[in-house]
Amino acid sequence: MLKSFKWVARGEGISLLVLLFIAMPLKYIWEDPSWVRVVGMIHGILFVAYVAWAIWVYFELSWTLRRLVFVILASVIPFGTFYVEKKYLN
Repeated sequence: MLKSFKWVARGEGISLLVLLFIAMPLKYIWEDPSWVRVVGMIHGILFVAYVAWAIWVYFELSWTLRRLVFVILASVIPFGTFYVEKKYLN
């Protein structure tokens, strides 16, 4: 369960970084929104999966509500999911 959550966390973190640092500059500097459409969809799916997995782990491992909220909020901060992976998913 934690191993699969780690993979989802990594994927979500990478997709956020690609969206912010590659797709968004391509959209606004070179006026090419195609990357945002593709990466945005992938990121959205991974974000929903990350939140669902976090809730599942919350119930399975009896996490505190505070930890669950922190883990979910970390998903909207660049590099946040990588921190969660190192701190809570080992």
